[in-house]
Amino acid sequence: MLKSLSIVAAFAIALSGASVASAAPCKDAKGKFTKCPAAAPAKPTKCKDAKGKFAKCGTPGAKPV
Repeated sequence: MLKSLSIVAAFAIALSGASVASAAPCKDAKGKFTKCPAAAPAKPTKCKDAKGKFAKCGTPGAKPV
């Protein structure tokens, strides 16, 4: 009985710690929790043709750089 009670208590502590950690993981310069900035958008890929000039990636012979 005591063993199962301690397992339940440990599980509850682990769950509460996980929710606090995921609430606001970002800090500002002063160490205060803030809202995290949005993820940076992915940069578009650039492609070059066979001569080495930049070209649209959909054109034949264009390869990503």
